[in-house]
Amino acid sequence: MKSKLDRDKDLEILNWLAPIDYSPQQSDYIIRRQPGTGQWFLNSAEFQTWLKSDKQTLFCPGIPGAGKTILSSIVVDHLNVTFGNDASVGIAYIYCSYQEQQEQKPEDLLLSLLKQLAQKQLAMLTNVEHLFKRHKTKQTRPSFDEIIQTLHSTIQLYSRAFIVIDALDEYHGSNRDGQNRLLSAVFNLQNQTQLNLFATSRYVEEITSQFKRCTSKEIRAQDDDVLRYVNVRIPQLLRSQISKHPKVQDTVRKDVVKAADGMYVHHSANVSAEPD
Repeated sequence: MKSKLDRDKDLEILNWLAPIDYSPQQSDYIIRRQPGTGQWFLNSAEFQTWLKSDKQTLFCPGIPGAGKTILSSIVVDHLNVTFGNDASVGIAYIYCSYQEQQEQKPEDLLLSLLKQLAQKQLAMLTNVEHLFKRHKTKQTRPSFDEIIQTLHSTIQLYSRAFIVIDALDEYHGSNRDGQNRLLSAVFNLQNQTQLNLFATSRYVEEITSQFKRCTSKEIRAQDDDVLRYVNVRIPQLLRSQISKHPKVQDTVRKDVVKAADGMYVHHSANVSAEPD
């Protein structure tokens, strides 16, 4: 068992790797999920094949408002529930819409993935510790190639690894080059390791073209999911007089589900505040 001094050292290394922490976003999104929503996706043949097979990519495009981010959080939660106690399986994720005002460099996003994968294997942090020692005293940051090499060696500590990247279309780089470098790096890692990739995006040709040979499943708000959300919200939204009339409530439910047409209704319509 590691001493407190050793644990503090590990924490220092992990914090040095990447200050970005996506876990608050994950917690916020999954708390806002209505129970049962997204189950259609988890049960789908495409997802089950991705989950149970190695070196698989599942790309999930969707229109604005379809609930892609909530679905990504459901996938992350499912992975954590399924493999969270299995030290041989690595899980890491990125929400590209995080800190929208900041440019997101591919190096920073890859370092965040490295941090998440490393912290589950703290007993085997030798490769990350070497990276830390190489740069800490000089106050420099790892190069792109160093990050990729360390990610590669870290992923190899696992029998399987999963990476989830949400909202690629919201990647806040200075240009498309950063996005392309990020995807190219992850695809190359997948070619060399037991890595599964899950990614979402709006329909953007530059992005969808990079996944044309991968399994794809469109994300659309399902009628059952919208109905679950509306059933919870009706008592909060309808005035007491209307809430006493079941037939009126049924009409409201049907109209909202019909109007949704593959999207979760926006918060301005007072029905849903679910992220895209």
